[in-house]
Amino acid sequence: MDAFKQLPSVDQVLQRLGDGIGLPHDVVVAEIRAVLAEQRERVKAGGQVQPDIEAAVRARLNGLTRSSLRRVINATGVVLHTNLGRAPLVAFEPIAGYSNLEYDLAAGKRGKRDVHTAPLLERLIGRPAILVNNNAAAVFLVLHEMAAGQEVIVSRGELIEIGDGFRIPEIMSRSGAVLREVGTTNRTSLDDYANAVNERTRLIMRVHPSNFRVTGFTARPSLKQLADLGRSRGVPVYEDLGSGCLADLRAQGIDEPLVSESVKAGINLLSFSCDKLLGGPQTGIIAGNAELVARVRGNPMYRAFRVDKLIVQAVEMTLVALLREDWQAIPALGMIFTKPDELKERAERVCAELGANAAVRESESPIGGGSTPDQTLPTWVVELTVPSPNVFEKRLRHAEPPVVARIERDKIVLDMRTVADNEIAALVSAVKAS
Repeated sequence: MDAFKQLPSVDQVLQRLGDGIGLPHDVVVAEIRAVLAEQRERVKAGGQVQPDIEAAVRARLNGLTRSSLRRVINATGVVLHTNLGRAPLVAFEPIAGYSNLEYDLAAGKRGKRDVHTAPLLERLIGRPAILVNNNAAAVFLVLHEMAAGQEVIVSRGELIEIGDGFRIPEIMSRSGAVLREVGTTNRTSLDDYANAVNERTRLIMRVHPSNFRVTGFTARPSLKQLADLGRSRGVPVYEDLGSGCLADLRAQGIDEPLVSESVKAGINLLSFSCDKLLGGPQTGIIAGNAELVARVRGNPMYRAFRVDKLIVQAVEMTLVALLREDWQAIPALGMIFTKPDELKERAERVCAELGANAAVRESESPIGGGSTPDQTLPTWVVELTVPSPNVFEKRLRHAEPPVVARIERDKIVLDMRTVADNEIAALVSAVKAS
């Protein structure tokens, strides 16, 4: 076929590329071969050979060396945007080179990485605590250590599924624990739990439904009632608390259970996420009675779930800000604490820069991230009237830095709750360029 004859050889492409690629010869050759293979398939399908093979190769090589993980401007208003990394990280500079991650400088011998976060966690929670790589790992580890081969009592109304197919019954089965369901989907009584306790019971488990609400004809025991029952029967009570709210956000309109309330109720073990309403990086925190936390930490699986030095440092910085009640130092909490008047002023500034096609209006911001379902925060947005909202939204995503917006009523909506002051210039620039 004549079209195949138009394809250059690998050597020809190499010569045309010339020097200055900055990558090893084998890498460049592999990408050339990949592009030529794509062109052959294109010809077989009846298409034409791409006129500039070298440009295609350069694009692939640039893609290899350009960081895929990039900063984006979140203009959706979703504070804990799961696809954008949930809680934005606190500002910190990663320690370059070596660190004392597991080295006791005072004693001159091996230490434990827990020491960098354990004192802060215990001060904030009031109980000893350890870190694992997320709350799913925390749930698995607690169940595996405390109840493998034995029964865990859970209300049917709490056999939940969260994102990416994480289901309580399935994680329990994988941990080796045996599920003992009690009650119904909407009502479970204290007697249901009490009647299910037997010689094989190792845990009573309470699961917080972080991403949904059951309303109407519902009932379940209080945490204190469960804790009292567990104490009387000699069975620990474990709570998967989900969002991990350490700061009381009720004054801001967010009604989410506090970790301190679970501790006060007498819960023996609890776990929660660090990258939701706590405002830190992706981590799971296991806290509770000292002997139980030590037991979970001693499980051989703990090593598979422990966090690395970057997470330890990010958690430490977040916990210090929480201890100081410096909400603005924790981006997610800073966004939640921002008053509507400030958001309105920010929206008006952006609108003034964008001209006649922009307008300011009130709206609502969801918290997101599997937290606070049906709860929103009042916000102010900039609404853009453009000929083709879908095309415009795509252009924003290809800006530098990328801007992620939302579309409502055939208009582009830029929510100021999740746009920081220092991002406004870049946001305006991206909108004008699109």
